Amino acid sequence: MRLAVRHETRYQFDPPLVHGLQRLRLSPKESHGQSVRAWRMELSGGRVEVSYDDHNANHVTLASVLPGTSELVITCEGVVDTADRAGVVGRHVGRLPLWAFQCQTPRTRPGGRLKALAAPLAGQGEDRLAQLHALSQAVLAAVAYAPGHTDVGTTAEEALGAGRGVCQDHAHIFIGAARLLGVPARYVSGYLLIDGRTEQEAGHGWAEAHVDGLGWVGFDVSNGISPDARYVRVASGRDYAEAAPVTGITWGQSASTLSVSLAVEQQAVQQ
Repeated sequence: MRLAVRHETRYQFDPPLVHGLQRLRLSPKESHGQSVRAWRMELSGGRVEVSYDDHNANHVTLASVLPGTSELVITCEGVVDTADRAGVVGRHVGRLPLWAFQCQTPRTRPGGRLKALAAPLAGQGEDRLAQLHALSQAVLAAVAYAPGHTDVGTTAEEALGAGRGVCQDHAHIFIGAARLLGVPARYVSGYLLIDGRTEQEAGHGWAEAHVDGLGWVGFDVSNGISPDARYVRVASGRDYAEAAPVTGITWGQSASTLSVSLAVEQQAVQQ
């Protein structure tokens, strides 16, 4: 499948910003089942300082916000070819060893609720893939998909307590529980082609777990499936903080507002 993506992130500052730095993870990765045919990034109100691959093998662009900027616009667009590999991404790459993905983070750290969710699955490790699919189903049963009840700082334990959340919450709960079961797990940010709809409010997030003999395998808890050809992987990390599309710091007493415009659509492939 050939997918075209256009993603615009717009920050408005009042009063104009003194100075700022943005870490952008907005460039898709080449991986099994995914080939980037074209991708470009443009900045208005900022400039690229350096680009590099981080410890998770993400493509990262470090951009500075120009002094006195009242509006920063980050525009990314490109074309990615994808294939359905039943969620299997394959072998581990990156500077972090696999054991690092078994360590809990502040967003995935388990409390009583997460431990109770994982406990019934602890004895099913003989068929690891079946165990993880059962975990995905258990997370969705415990936390209904409902926007507006959590935010980027919500932890897995908090989302479980609320019983409502979004894709980020589902992924963090799955990751925290998988780690309790002794499985390396990580967060993935990217894009999803939604049937019958081009314009979207935001990107998508899901989880991956490492299964012996297969490598990394994806689980989109919110949609109850493993990622297929409709998904574009962009960044991954131990939790959302390491895979977030945009993170940064600013100097000055400026308040900011954020708006996002995103379109994902399928393109015809010329034979």
